Amino acid sequence: MTSNTPVSDQLFDRARSLMPGGVNSPVRAFGSVGGTPKFMVSAQGPYLTDADGREYVDLVCSWGPALLGHAHPAVLDAVHAAVDRGLSFGASTPDEANLAAIVKERVSAVERIRMVSTGTEATMTAVRLARGFTGRNLIVKFAGCYHGHLDGLLAAAGSGLATMALPGSAGVTEAAAAETLVLPYNDLGAVEAAFAAHGNNIAAVITEAAPANMGVVTPNEGFNAGLSRITREHGALLILDEVLTGFRTGYAGYWGLTGRQEGWTPDLLTFGKVIGGGMPTAALGGRADVMDYLAPLGPVYQAGTLSGNPVAMAAGVATLTLATPEVYSFVDARSLELSAALSSALDTAGVDHSIQRAGNLFSVAFGTSASGVHNYADAQAQEVFRYAPFFHSMLDSGVYLPPSVFEAWFLSAAHDDAAMNRIFDALPAAAKAAAEATAL
Repeated sequence: MTSNTPVSDQLFDRARSLMPGGVNSPVRAFGSVGGTPKFMVSAQGPYLTDADGREYVDLVCSWGPALLGHAHPAVLDAVHAAVDRGLSFGASTPDEANLAAIVKERVSAVERIRMVSTGTEATMTAVRLARGFTGRNLIVKFAGCYHGHLDGLLAAAGSGLATMALPGSAGVTEAAAAETLVLPYNDLGAVEAAFAAHGNNIAAVITEAAPANMGVVTPNEGFNAGLSRITREHGALLILDEVLTGFRTGYAGYWGLTGRQEGWTPDLLTFGKVIGGGMPTAALGGRADVMDYLAPLGPVYQAGTLSGNPVAMAAGVATLTLATPEVYSFVDARSLELSAALSSALDTAGVDHSIQRAGNLFSVAFGTSASGVHNYADAQAQEVFRYAPFFHSMLDSGVYLPPSVFEAWFLSAAHDDAAMNRIFDALPAAAKAAAEATAL
């Protein structure tokens, strides 16, 4: 594979001599697709520009935060004004409450909120809080769902429906992993069995509102509602991880699209990505009686020097203020338009596939048209080998896709007709590359 971005090649060589794998987050290393990662130096609207001066239509959108498009003028103005006042004070600021009020107005399940710095920190705190509130130890998670890199949730599935998990990463102890039960996604029977066996010691079930880390997987009808019912019946909590879907899939996140209408409410929710408008911030929120177990009111300790950072709060307030229902309608329409064009190109090239969708998030899974993808086993069974040539064909045509088939595609309010047409023009050749791919 010949590179046409020599400056990125040089930057990657230098980075590998300084950082593990040359990156600060593994997916950036292009390990799933091969080749040299492109080093980006600027972004505007729906476009990224790399160190070699090549421009790409961006379908990663910083993994979600760029809902309005990159470098939105009003968000930049808010950030510049905040920077002029100082980068960090180590004290409370007005915009912390301003952002909290916006979240509470949009997501009625949030009665109290705590700002943190990363999605991992949000889920880590939610798990600790659930254990402190219930006095129980075990956490239920689902294979293929990702909740950040805290030890207990980097657990691989064991055998059976409710087997104590084994570590999924070096450095995670068996003791930490053993406090997590890993179940197959979309299987309420497995959840019922886990609670029948361990219910008195299960503190919480944590699930992505709609999984987007094994590709996008749509929850079966009634699945999330069933989790709410089961946890309530057994005195456990339901933690809905909306780090990816929150304020991305809709005005009130994925719960706002589904759960509110279905009449169930999670006990805790975690947010990230869009809530910071591109700045590193995240949050957890939920029931007041549970949230008030956090220090300084309660016995569950959590703290962070940069929590509620004023620059990040300003970006979040500006982004969510501008993320109107009209913005979501536009992104929804663009998502449907692109996923239809993608499917049509693959059909024309004779590539078996399914499009997996959750609101305006979607992904493609190769070789899965017969039944789609409903859980991690389905995702792993797809024809993964077709994605790398598809990805690189799109990249060569100036379209930047997620560098893994197991990630969602993101659009923004800045993806105008010109940007969309560039994507459409690139699809036929990429579909042909996928069709010609062979398994090693």
